[in-house]
Amino acid sequence: VSDALRLVPGLAVSRAGSVGGLTQVRMRGAESDQVLVVIDGVEASNHTRGEFDFGGLVADDIERIEILRGPQSTFWGANAMAGVISITTRKGERNSAKSTAQTEVGSDGTLMGALATRGGGENFDYALSGSMRRSHGFDISDLGAEDDGARNSTFNGRFSADISPETTVDGTLRLVDRRTDLDEQDFMTAETYDVDDYQDDRELYGSIGLTNTALDGALTQKARLSASDMRSFNHSALFGDSSSEGNRYNAAYQASYRYDDLENQVHQLTAGYEWQRETYAPSQYTTTFSRNTHAAIGEYRGEFFDQLFINGGLRQDWNDTFADATTWTASAAWQVPDMETRLHASVGTGVTNPTFTEQYGFFPGSFVGNPKLKPEESFGWDVGVEKRFFDGGLVIDVTYFNQNLENEISSTQISPGLYRPINMGGESLRQGVEVSATVDFFNGLTATASYTYTDASEQEVAGGARLAETRRPRHSGSLNAAYAFYDDRARVFVEALFNGEVEDRVFASTLPPRVTLGGYTLVNIGGSFKVNETVEAYGRIDNLFDRDYREVYGFNTPGLTAFAGLKATF
Repeated sequence: VSDALRLVPGLAVSRAGSVGGLTQVRMRGAESDQVLVVIDGVEASNHTRGEFDFGGLVADDIERIEILRGPQSTFWGANAMAGVISITTRKGERNSAKSTAQTEVGSDGTLMGALATRGGGENFDYALSGSMRRSHGFDISDLGAEDDGARNSTFNGRFSADISPETTVDGTLRLVDRRTDLDEQDFMTAETYDVDDYQDDRELYGSIGLTNTALDGALTQKARLSASDMRSFNHSALFGDSSSEGNRYNAAYQASYRYDDLENQVHQLTAGYEWQRETYAPSQYTTTFSRNTHAAIGEYRGEFFDQLFINGGLRQDWNDTFADATTWTASAAWQVPDMETRLHASVGTGVTNPTFTEQYGFFPGSFVGNPKLKPEESFGWDVGVEKRFFDGGLVIDVTYFNQNLENEISSTQISPGLYRPINMGGESLRQGVEVSATVDFFNGLTATASYTYTDASEQEVAGGARLAETRRPRHSGSLNAAYAFYDDRARVFVEALFNGEVEDRVFASTLPPRVTLGGYTLVNIGGSFKVNETVEAYGRIDNLFDRDYREVYGFNTPGLTAFAGLKATF
């Protein structure tokens, strides 16, 4: 999934290590833990770090990815300060039955296999899928010749059933079991060196919900219970073994009333309540930490004359271990009549809660927690225009965004070798421009292009000048073109990814605290061919020109790699 997100304007992706290594996604210059990730309606961000690791998310069973940019805490809660990435897996179609089998081989000893079955009857549908991916990897260190590989097994299931003409019950279950080889970083040079370290992760997500409609569909009520359990074991030759377990339980209810009897007008009011409990149990402590949140949400949506769309929302969070928070949002879009032009704008506030490790620490004697931390707060807005040309054959969107950050949580040294998180004063600033263009020539040839300019600076002031945020390129962009032919049985594509210079933070005694990583451009190509109604063959080549580049200081990246596979549908 992280490979697909590299093509999206406003997103910056960085991976530390080989396939399966920690992969972070930053949105509009914000930190990765300020982006909320939701899979089938269940929050998937890590309980310990507060961020989601995309290194363990494979794309085989995913139907669509929706991205909301800007502060979204009003509807989605904390940690949606920069935006939301909502991922929906494939569901079954009613009155049908379909199964697929897929296998893939490739560079670095890569092997993948996947099975899925989806279908349903008149009043129900189901989907079950499982995949296994293993890679011997490559050496992420320059100091040795040991390959660093990864293994990932993912199972996903979902269903829905009508228990009455007005009521539907649905459920989801997702299990991810993975192992990733790791290397240590030298304290003098920050370069990695070969060791037999590894990390085992197990992630379990589940939910069950009810949806009821009444008053001829005007009133919709939804209730959902969801839970997640994450366990991590880390083997380190230098620091010893450690582990942690975290749980998240969530209960939510919302009711929406839609009134559309007025001519050319639609009004919708939504009210909701949400409860969440999180727990965290690290092996370094004998205590299990927990925290609870209650929230009330209200939202209004209006549509006028099929051209003007407005939205406003308000949320109040009550937290039992840190300060309460109030967030709000407002947005509008105007489809200008007879001009193929849409104007859009949004404004709002967001919060990001302290992580468990920031509140309670880890590795006693090196990083101690701060229970008095306040949530990070943000105010942001954007404005843009979308223009369509040639009956929709060309669509261009340009958006300017601006967002600040207050109460930023950062670590400070309180004694030699001992650090503690604090809320910083002042504010961090993020602004930029996102440009995207989509071309459809209606003859099988499609193309998309994007460019993002990001100006993100930290609160610290050095010599009167702000420091740039790390791992956020000021300039980035992509170009993707695809051509379908031979009655849509054959498809080829080429994509180019550009990532400008970035600064990275380095913890090494012989280097300055910051280094500059050079920009790079990668080209990937691939294609697929439907042999018959059942079998499809596909292949791709990543980093076609074998570019040497780094996304994180001290970690190598893959060179030219090639993959080929077969998929059967029956």
